[in-house]
Amino acid sequence: MFIVNPMPAQISADLVALLEQCEVATIGHVLHSGFVDREIRAVLPTKRVAGTAVTIRIPHADSTALHYLTKMVRPGDVVVIDRCGDTKHACWGGVVTHSMKLAGVTAGVIDGPATDFSEIVKTDMPMWCRGPSPITTKILGTEGAINVPVSVGGQTIEPGDAVLCDESGVVVLKAATAEAYARRAIEMQQQELVLLERLRKGEKLSDISGATAMVEGKLAKA
Repeated sequence: MFIVNPMPAQISADLVALLEQCEVATIGHVLHSGFVDREIRAVLPTKRVAGTAVTIRIPHADSTALHYLTKMVRPGDVVVIDRCGDTKHACWGGVVTHSMKLAGVTAGVIDGPATDFSEIVKTDMPMWCRGPSPITTKILGTEGAINVPVSVGGQTIEPGDAVLCDESGVVVLKAATAEAYARRAIEMQQQELVLLERLRKGEKLSDISGATAMVEGKLAKA
């Protein structure tokens, strides 16, 4: 059975630009939820991209629905793929890479493997996955679901969520709250620049962070 729901509203270009100023690891100082499993890693680790989650669930060896999705995707979309626990079959290879890139897709995030990494590199296609596999899916025509809630890397992701990906991993935020978290992360990154300047001028990190006072306070009471 196939399910094909309408495409979600896209997050604004302003929000995309704001998110792309944030490091995923800085968001990690603010939140402890929304992060996909760290084993879903960047193929191109220098990339930082944000966009709108377009979700798809494809089981076992059938990638029919993913091929169908290539006619629906838009510039700015991040294709998020629930593989239903299949870590054997690579659903995304060179041809899908080219199709998604030509459609303007911002990135792919797969809870499973991909293949043809050389094509991913050649086309400069941002991709996060569980590594490579030489065994690929097929066009079997059995089932798949497009734009439904999915489970990817331990996180429930809905169509239209905001997705931010970089070398540290992938975080998914609700579109309504993403701006607030992004602005907090940017503020923290600016504070870090001030901290680094203090270190360059000779201050010690433990003195700045409060670790010195904590440790020496405990030692004095021992």
